[in-house]
Amino acid sequence: MNTRHKTYKVKVGSVYIGGNEPIVVQSMTDTDTADAIATANQIYQLAEAGSELVRVTVNNEQSAIAIPKIVNLLAQKNCNVPIVGDFHYNGHDLLNKYPEAAELLAKYRINPGNVGFGNKKDDRFNMIIDTALKFDKPIRIGVNWGSLDQSILTKLMDDNSKHSIPKSSQEVLHEALVQSALTSAETAVSRGMKKEKIIISCKVSRVLDLISVYNLLASKCNYALHLGLTEAGMGSKGITSSSAALSVLLYQGIGDTIRTSLTPEPNQPRENEVIVSQQILQALDVRSFSPEVTSCPGCGRTTSSFFRVLTDEIDKFLRSKMRKWRNELIGVEQLKVAVMGCIVNGPGESKYANIGISLPGTGENPSAPVFIDGVKTHTLRGENITNQYKKIIEQYVYKKYTCKQEIIATKSS
Repeated sequence: MNTRHKTYKVKVGSVYIGGNEPIVVQSMTDTDTADAIATANQIYQLAEAGSELVRVTVNNEQSAIAIPKIVNLLAQKNCNVPIVGDFHYNGHDLLNKYPEAAELLAKYRINPGNVGFGNKKDDRFNMIIDTALKFDKPIRIGVNWGSLDQSILTKLMDDNSKHSIPKSSQEVLHEALVQSALTSAETAVSRGMKKEKIIISCKVSRVLDLISVYNLLASKCNYALHLGLTEAGMGSKGITSSSAALSVLLYQGIGDTIRTSLTPEPNQPRENEVIVSQQILQALDVRSFSPEVTSCPGCGRTTSSFFRVLTDEIDKFLRSKMRKWRNELIGVEQLKVAVMGCIVNGPGESKYANIGISLPGTGENPSAPVFIDGVKTHTLRGENITNQYKKIIEQYVYKKYTCKQEIIATKSS
């Protein structure tokens, strides 16, 4: 991992982004914001999954009116996750007309390409900045290549055509994205906004374009940077593309907050995008969020699908338990668990984990040895292996990791 790109630290509600702060995971709702109950429920679910910021669309008067209701509903659940308002086209009017919403939102996201055109663009952008200054709110200037200000792109294309060795149209597009973001940031600063109140993003939907754009952006500024591949796609395509793009940039030390913009698969929870973001950071050893499960893919030596079922059960078990463990125990997110399908790599992989189980494969003794910190401690048999393994894991967790209440009690005494 390269040295982290130095950026300004921005406070968003109770969360800090940039500087030397941990990289923040965020997400966005897909409910109608005007439906306060549905939106509050989804925000709560995203926060429970580990989203540290949640963005909501504020696109009409009904959605702006709903913001105080949403905040109140979340407070009843003791959920204080910062809520970001996403504004396009009419954000200047909504923020001015509904000051309670403007005050309760933790940050405003502005897309310079969708604020307006000509003089109206400047006026509307300035109105949003003035509201942010009034309520002491940070902003994200979020440029998107699907809604890039065409006047900027046209000018750069015209200038480029006059050069003896012109750049490619793709390179000019990258410059236009970065110029749009930085010009807007300079305008905000000229109106009194501190650089420590500004976050920038320049989102595209292709991996190599994103890497090029953010390398250019990082070379030109020290604003806190929001990473994300826009319209990443559904399922394995979206996960693979986001992982490839974000991993390269994060490894280069670029990025202060990330979102994985997955198209949810039918009947799949919105929270999956949060889990993928966490797993990207965890795979790079940037942050740990949840115990890690190592498992084999299976082959001709594995006799059944039980090890797959067990892997899925253990993964879900650990994620559900983390909602409680993260409030009780210190360091439990670094737990490593292994589920192996046969004797070939089972014992070896299990020994590298804190707790590992090696299930019987073809022709093996129908027993499952369990290793704890490299030492064989149990041999499980029968039809209740799953529950037995869960019990062993839970016992290990409470024995291994320090209870937060014990530390509090020690300090108070």
